[in-house]
Amino acid sequence: MKRVLNVAYDIAAVLFGNALYAAGVVFFVVPGGLITGGTTGISLFVNQLTGMNISLFLLVFNGLLFVAGLLVLGKKFAATTAVSTFFYPVAVETIDRLRGEWLLTGDPLLCTIFGGLCIGLAIGIVIRAGASTGGMDIPPLMLNKYFRLPVSTMIYLFDMVILLLQAAKSTGEEVLYGLLLVIIYTLVLDKCLLYGQNKIQIKIISERSEEIRQAILQDIDRGVTLLQGTKGYSGEATDMVLTVVSNRELAKVERLVHTIDDNAFVIVNQVSEVSGRGFTKAKKYGGDNV
Repeated sequence: MKRVLNVAYDIAAVLFGNALYAAGVVFFVVPGGLITGGTTGISLFVNQLTGMNISLFLLVFNGLLFVAGLLVLGKKFAATTAVSTFFYPVAVETIDRLRGEWLLTGDPLLCTIFGGLCIGLAIGIVIRAGASTGGMDIPPLMLNKYFRLPVSTMIYLFDMVILLLQAAKSTGEEVLYGLLLVIIYTLVLDKCLLYGQNKIQIKIISERSEEIRQAILQDIDRGVTLLQGTKGYSGEATDMVLTVVSNRELAKVERLVHTIDDNAFVIVNQVSEVSGRGFTKAKKYGGDNV
C-alpha cells in the first residue's frame, strides 16, 4: 500500500511540475518575447519561422525524442519520461486556451524573473520525484551512452545552440533577457534540488571529548564519530568529535559543548546532503527526523 501511495505521489508531483512549467511558458516566456533553451526554445524558434502551434510542435518533437530514448536508453528510462513527454504539451495547450486574451504582464523583466522561478521550480519538482523532463535531456544521454560525452556539458552545449538560433531573430535586449532567464531558472533548480537536505557538520576538539560524545548521543540523539588526531603544537594524541545535525539543532549543540568545555574548539560546516539514521531513516530513540 505504501509503495502504491509513493508512486501516486511521484506521478502527482511530475504532473504538477509539468503544469507549472507550462504555466511559466504561457504566462511569462511567450508574452515577454523571451528566448530559452530546451525543446521549449526550439518550439519558440519554429513558431517564429513558420507560425506552427507551439504545443503541437512540442508534442511531435518530444514524441520523436521519446521513441529515440526508448530504443537507445531502454524501457526503464522511458518509464520515467513518459508522463513529462506527453503531458507537458497538453498542459501548454490547455493553459493557453484557458488564458485566452488575458495578459498577466508584458513587462520583459517581470516575465524573466517569474518565468525563471516557475521553470526552475518545475524542473526541480520533477527531478525530485525521480523522473525526467524528457525533451532535450535525451540527446545528451544518448551521446553519453555511445561516446562517453559528459551529459552536463552536452546539455549546456545544446542549450547554447538553441539560444543562438533564437538570437538570430531577436534583439540584443531580448537575448540578454533570455540569458538572465536561463541563469535564474538554473539557480532556482539548484536551490530546489538541495532544499531540505542541507545539514550542519560539527567537529569538536576538546580534552573532554568523551563527555561531549555522551551528551550529544543522549541529549541531541544524533550519531557521533570519534576521529583520532595529533595536536600540531605538542604532538599529543587527541580525539575529534564528529557529528551532523539539523540547522535548528546547531545552537543547542554549541551550548551543550561549551557547557561541558568552555575551551572546546568547534568547527562548523554546511553539507549538501546526508543519508542515514536520523535523517533518511528513523531516529534510534524517537523524535522528529530533521
